[in-house]
Amino acid sequence: MENRSLSMAHNGNVNLDGEGQPPNAPDTAQPGPLVLVTGGAGYVGAALVPRLLARGYRVRVLDLFLYGEQALQAVRDHPRLELIRGDIRDQGLVRSALRGCGSVIHLACISNDPSVELDPALSRTINYEAFGPLVRMSKQGGVRRFVFASSGSVYGVSDAADVTEDHPLVPISLYNQYKAMCEPIVLGEQSSAFAPVVVRPATICGYSPRQRLDLTVNILTNHAVNAGKITVFGGSQMRPNLHIDDMVDLYLLLLEAPDAIVAGKIYNAGYQNLTVARTAEIVRDVVRRMAPDRGEIPIVTTPSDDPRSYHICSEKVRRELGFAPRRTIEDGVRDLVAAFQAGRLPDPLTDVRYYNIRMMKAVRLQ
Repeated sequence: MENRSLSMAHNGNVNLDGEGQPPNAPDTAQPGPLVLVTGGAGYVGAALVPRLLARGYRVRVLDLFLYGEQALQAVRDHPRLELIRGDIRDQGLVRSALRGCGSVIHLACISNDPSVELDPALSRTINYEAFGPLVRMSKQGGVRRFVFASSGSVYGVSDAADVTEDHPLVPISLYNQYKAMCEPIVLGEQSSAFAPVVVRPATICGYSPRQRLDLTVNILTNHAVNAGKITVFGGSQMRPNLHIDDMVDLYLLLLEAPDAIVAGKIYNAGYQNLTVARTAEIVRDVVRRMAPDRGEIPIVTTPSDDPRSYHICSEKVRRELGFAPRRTIEDGVRDLVAAFQAGRLPDPLTDVRYYNIRMMKAVRLQ
């Protein structure tokens, strides 16, 4: 594996450290709890990190920055932010990155089924084999709250009216399997001093500084605006959805909730459970209103070999934490259309940065 122990100070100055030591926080940094966000320059991380900073946290990001550093451009000079370019499999670097951290939000992974299937052996090392050491080093290093981003897709296919956290896991892809395999690892480390919590997010939608256009709502919106046509594969599959800003709200809540409430818990995180076909209709309606020049925007349905279909219930997180999403699919679509119209997402149909599988093929990560 290539040595990626390159660390970047908060002001963008690059320092090479033979042991992968993260830079010390500057003297001007305001006091506050230090949280490590792995994958903090990813789709959700790029929305989460600024919110953590605004809340007074010191934030250390560990990321390969495969999609560029522009995702955190708006906050990269913040005095309470440290950026570390590095690989989650580099245990020496991970140990250094954990130094002084009271909390970890673990987002880093090779995300989505096609990207994982592209190189199953590589994906196993990142999504599964690196996880146990990260958890154990976190616990040994004094981390108290460990928030693990699992996935709502671990349920696979279910015709249950409402899939609760107690529903059997039937992961049907390697990505889902690795997420499911990681959950008992982190929960098994629970102790009086280590309070892990697992969240199973629905499919996220909406705008982020590190945009993904390979997620259901985002795909449909991109095609409606920029191709003038929506293609639906299958359509009858039921999928849960959640706006990215609601996902960020929940991470903050899971970070700050009392140990007695969340330690050892698993929470579904979703809002609108809709068929892909119905989601496409919602997207078309919003785009028609916001971009009438796009015309009728036909919806074309084709067969699909993706059987994933499930209706997740997020009542537990509402009941125990009072979490209720405030944004809808329509809000996510409006945010994306506005971003397209403002030119914030250039070349949306062709730029590999918006598509995990295309970027994985381009960088050939080892």
